Amino acid sequence: MELLQKANGNMPRTAEEKLQMIDQAAIYYGQFLNALGFDWEKDPHSANTPKRVAKAWINDLIAGSVGEEPVITSFPNDEGYTGLICQTRIPVMSMCAHHNLTFSGVAHVAYIPGKEKTDLVVGLSKLNRIVDFYSRRPNIQESLTKQIHDHIDKLCVGNRGVAVVVESQHNCVRCRGIKQDSIMKTSQMSGYFFDNEIGTRQEFFSLIDNSRV
Repeated sequence: MELLQKANGNMPRTAEEKLQMIDQAAIYYGQFLNALGFDWEKDPHSANTPKRVAKAWINDLIAGSVGEEPVITSFPNDEGYTGLICQTRIPVMSMCAHHNLTFSGVAHVAYIPGKEKTDLVVGLSKLNRIVDFYSRRPNIQESLTKQIHDHIDKLCVGNRGVAVVVESQHNCVRCRGIKQDSIMKTSQMSGYFFDNEIGTRQEFFSLIDNSRV
């Protein structure tokens, strides 16, 4: 089987391949538990844990690594809308590529469509699909933020700026080491969001703040 060279990459797998991956991963996870000193097969609560873990990874945690890119339909901006388009508090559930522990939070995304009627916009729910597609794979939050930004920038042809902010709590921090309940925030901005700090960027941050009420 061909392997992904980057943890946060994507290589769509067939349904048959996914089943094979689950079976093989379950075997190795059982060996992993044995190496940690657990006789998991004798515990009724753990007897099927390797299979459960493997299925959780393939079907949920790394769905963005093994699934097809979501089909996103773009539409011409035929009304000539020139304002900001923003979606806040999109759920993020991802996994730290360093420790393979989950991190979760929200993403706030926005873009400004181009002025021409041939420039493209996307349906609002599609922004959620983009966030989920890149979240469901091993990642670091900095890369996740840029992946979401770059995909929106590519789809919204002619846009005058894209902004993405991700806020999340990392279990690799909360469950180990100093165990702090801190929040990590990352942002990636381009166009007017990058150049116009007082105007466009401040409007975006105000929309984020207002969504917290």
